[in-house]
Amino acid sequence: MFNLKTKIDQLASRQGFMRYFKNTSWLMGERILRMAVGLFVGIWVARYLGPEQFGLLSYTQSFVFLFTAIATLGLDGIVVRELVKHPDKRDELLGTAFGLKLIGAVAILPVLAIAVQFSSNDDYTNLLVFIIASATIFQSFNVIDFYYQATVQLKYIAIVNGVVLVIASIIKICLIFYNAPLIAFAAMVVFDSAILCFGLVYSFIRVTGFNVLKWKFSLREARFLLNESKFLIISGGLLMVYMRIDQVMIRAFLGDYEVGVYSVAVKLSEAFYFIPMIVTASVFPSVLSAKEESKYGYDRRIQQLYVIMGWAGIFVAVVVSLLSNLIVPFVYGEAFREASTVLVIQVWSSVFVFMGFAFGKYLILEGMVKVALLRHLVGLFINIGLNLFLIPIMGLIGAAIATLVAHFVSNYGFDVFDKRLHEQFVFKTKALLIPHRVFS
Repeated sequence: MFNLKTKIDQLASRQGFMRYFKNTSWLMGERILRMAVGLFVGIWVARYLGPEQFGLLSYTQSFVFLFTAIATLGLDGIVVRELVKHPDKRDELLGTAFGLKLIGAVAILPVLAIAVQFSSNDDYTNLLVFIIASATIFQSFNVIDFYYQATVQLKYIAIVNGVVLVIASIIKICLIFYNAPLIAFAAMVVFDSAILCFGLVYSFIRVTGFNVLKWKFSLREARFLLNESKFLIISGGLLMVYMRIDQVMIRAFLGDYEVGVYSVAVKLSEAFYFIPMIVTASVFPSVLSAKEESKYGYDRRIQQLYVIMGWAGIFVAVVVSLLSNLIVPFVYGEAFREASTVLVIQVWSSVFVFMGFAFGKYLILEGMVKVALLRHLVGLFINIGLNLFLIPIMGLIGAAIATLVAHFVSNYGFDVFDKRLHEQFVFKTKALLIPHRVFS
């Protein structure tokens, strides 16, 4: 008979597990703080701006994300993997990853300049677009995150993010008190990225004793990283597109007000995405180690990760669905009440998004980045197609259904059509239907 207490005691006695657990706890604490403070301030900002202006701000962020997703270059998992395998190449790997991200961030600006010419944006909307897009340059220093992930020192990421969150939140509250215009809140996106950049650099130098000035850009390493991540670059871009295209299409079909209402549902639904981000970031090195030791241990670790992710998503979806009619009007006000119904549908995407985080790591470990690209491409086509059909008929409800179906197919149903993924389909199905068997 499965004895939960015995299992917990066994896990607690393992140094490796406790190390990952402690690091996960740091990030979990930071993300809970972010959810609490961020939601509080975000709610205040949404109430202050109202559905129309908040919708315009959300639209411009979504429009920018459609392009800047490519600038991140999908290097995260690849660089962490290489840092774990080759710690002696730290400066070369970080320097090269930083250089590539910076080049991508700068190169995306002229692309945006061309793109806005084909949009229906007015001059003020385009100004907001370029202000928000400039934040991508500072995000190049996020490569420091990769080092902390690879060395399982996630508490330093948590500390820096926590401090930045508090500073940014105080400034946003001051903007509200001083009746600041919408453009000031767009500028805060850049400010957030800038102070996070300085915080990461300071932490890296202070904690590790290393110097970012010693980072080296290597053409050889750049070619290797780009070759390894070329499909992830496109895949990451496609993922961001099909997670944000709905807001762009809602504005085209309905307007800024409806974007504001829909954005509230999205923000509440995505507020819990910190859970899979934390768990996968913390556990990834241990999964990599298990892969090198034995297939049985590796498969078991992957299955257990699916259980944790899937049931965490189910728990979130059930609780939020039951309370949505109370949460939205109480938190955001009567002006956003329509978001309650959208949220009930939107939040069930969490089940498949959570499992998708673990699945994405598996694809990286197995070198199946083409599959990652294909599944996101399928998800994108489904989302766009359903949005084109459902938004004119069902409005915001149609957009929420389109997103849910896209996540279901790309993170779960897609496995049925690729024989290489049949085993993963079985693992995911067991995780959802008979989770206790995975841990027995």
